[in-house]
Amino acid sequence: MRTSNFALRLQSTLMEEAKAMAKDEGVALNQLINVAVAEKLAATRTLQFFERYTRDANVEDALALLRRPRIGEPPREGDELPATWKRRKAQPARSQKKRPSTRNK
Repeated sequence: MRTSNFALRLQSTLMEEAKAMAKDEGVALNQLINVAVAEKLAATRTLQFFERYTRDANVEDALALLRRPRIGEPPREGDELPATWKRRKAQPARSQKKRPSTRNK
């Protein structure tokens, strides 16, 4: 993984809280800041995704669809799973071996 250096100037109160949180989490301050930036980017990208794909949505039609009662109603044409899914057998979960921690401390 390639890294870049960046001089970050934080308010002293933010820095102290960040250091305390990093210590509580058992990670380096650098790691905490990396995770915080990644979380913010993910949240922003998610919001942009939903804004892009709901821009032309008709809210009234969507709400009417959600309010429509379907209890006890038989499946409709198109509700079935693709044939390729029906042939699949449930695969047993892979055993997950414990790996040594790679966290910065």
